[in-house]
Amino acid sequence: MSASRPLRADARRNRDALLAAARTAFLDGDADIHVEDIARSAGVAVGTLYRHFETREALIEEVYRKEVDDLCSAPADLLNQYAPDEALRRFLLLLVDHAAVGKGMSFVLESIMATESPVFGDARDRMVEALSQLLAAGNAAGTLRGDISGSTLLRALGGICAMHATGGWIDEARQIAGLLFDGLRHTTAQVA
Repeated sequence: MSASRPLRADARRNRDALLAAARTAFLDGDADIHVEDIARSAGVAVGTLYRHFETREALIEEVYRKEVDDLCSAPADLLNQYAPDEALRRFLLLLVDHAAVGKGMSFVLESIMATESPVFGDARDRMVEALSQLLAAGNAAGTLRGDISGSTLLRALGGICAMHATGGWIDEARQIAGLLFDGLRHTTAQVA
């Protein structure tokens, strides 16, 4: 399939149905689901799946890439709706939700971690860019510190991704995001 030609409407629907079916299966923890089952769940033939995704790993990458696309498109919308500091707070909570998706997909994501897939590096770069955009807007508005980079904030959020998915972990992750947000708010007092 040519990357430069747009998909026909029916092909786009099939591709979207395959991504939705795969996402649901992966989030449900069905790491061993076969492509035939994903195709059946999407209401298409397995040949249709392979026309869109050459391998199971390519499908996994695309599911994860779509999750990152959805996440990283949020800052512009958030900044249009909220003050920059509130937009950042909401984005941090979206990052927690993204970590939950990643935990749900952890078993299938392991199958592409050993490959030379650029999907994780690309995701990290896009998240840094999104955080940097929000931090810059908050700094310009005088409500967020200007000495913290998007990269530094993403590293701080890395602890959320490393948390074990035990009962209540997501509530703790949201509390951690809240602590980070509180530390990012602009203050005139300097910590000694």
